[in-house]
Amino acid sequence: MPEKETLRRAQADKRAGKSASTQAGEFVREEIHHVREGKHGAKNTKQAIAIGLSKARRAGVTLPASRSSSAATKRSAKSALRAGARHRKPSPRRARATLRALKRQPHKAASRKALSRQAKSSVRRRQHA
Repeated sequence: MPEKETLRRAQADKRAGKSASTQAGEFVREEIHHVREGKHGAKNTKQAIAIGLSKARRAGVTLPASRSSSAATKRSAKSALRAGARHRKPSPRRARATLRALKRQPHKAASRKALSRQAKSSVRRRQHA
């Protein structure tokens, strides 16, 4: 569950007419902080970002599928968006298992160096496209 402050910031971004990715950035930011303070780990920076984006989608930010994703993935994302009201929470057992797995992951994924490396590689990919 995202923190109230994160939800408030994302809603303020939405009211200001900012893009969905800007709104989702607040959730990613929160996730990076969680990894840094040791709440849980992440295998790599991409995973930490993915967790944040997932939380944003659950909170109602209308994020599109990535440009590089396949047509099937985009279709399933669109249908999941329509079926948002039918979303069920995972069972407590599954949620606990996920959290335990994340806690065992390393915490270097949210270091300044790792984030910088991720940003640079993402920009490199974007420029060629």
